[in-house]
Amino acid sequence: MVSPLITLLSDFGLKDPYVAEMKAVILTICPEAKIVDISHSIEKFNIRMGAFVLASATRYFPKGSIHVAVVDPGVGTRRRAVLVETRQAFLIGPDNGLLMLAAQRDEIKHVYSITNTKLMLRRVSSTFHGRDVFAPAAAHLANGTSPSYFGRRIKDYVVPTYAAPLLQAESIMGEILHVDSFGNVITSIMGTELEKAGLKPKELSICLKGKWFRANLCDAYGNVAPKSVLALTGSHDFLEIAVNQGNAAKMLNAKAGDGVVVSLVKE
Repeated sequence: MVSPLITLLSDFGLKDPYVAEMKAVILTICPEAKIVDISHSIEKFNIRMGAFVLASATRYFPKGSIHVAVVDPGVGTRRRAVLVETRQAFLIGPDNGLLMLAAQRDEIKHVYSITNTKLMLRRVSSTFHGRDVFAPAAAHLANGTSPSYFGRRIKDYVVPTYAAPLLQAESIMGEILHVDSFGNVITSIMGTELEKAGLKPKELSICLKGKWFRANLCDAYGNVAPKSVLALTGSHDFLEIAVNQGNAAKMLNAKAGDGVVVSLVKE
């Protein structure tokens, strides 16, 4: 029998006992579970960064994996706890948009509000739903509990703007999801969305912070001269704006959350 696979992502870091407590809860309920850490170094409260890392990693795990993500500045408030069932996996976490980038890439089947207290710890802290709500939910799901048993299906779940780029006639509007350690500017626009918008030229016109510039659409960073700006579909299928052997974020004064517009070059 294949052990159920549960992944964890959070902004908890590893200095405190929080991650260990979540794992302890999971293994107490489902001793056969195999637990894999995606990352616990998400910047504190940075839901957008968590969403990007989650969406980048989850697609490479086996079908049926259970992904628990906790970047939850609204813990203890009226925000809901949700279980998302996609064609490939299950995602569990707060209803704050954290799960949606990954979920939409895999095609959402159903979303459930986690309200069944029988599937939570007996005492639920208002400050640690990762341990008391999300971890037990993952373990019970791994034990074979039906997703519908966790709570009612919902359709009004939170979908953040960075998970919903806007396609227009000859352009597409998105946001900067992440700036990596090389200074590459990773947008919320996927390569497939470029194709849907008919943007397949060798050169793109890009607007950041109200300023337009041109960038060659390349297959590799080295396709342009050193220190030159380029655009490409990166290894996670998101459109990146980069500088060959340079730092695009510094050159363009760009940061996560900034809007971006990509369109055909008009002569």
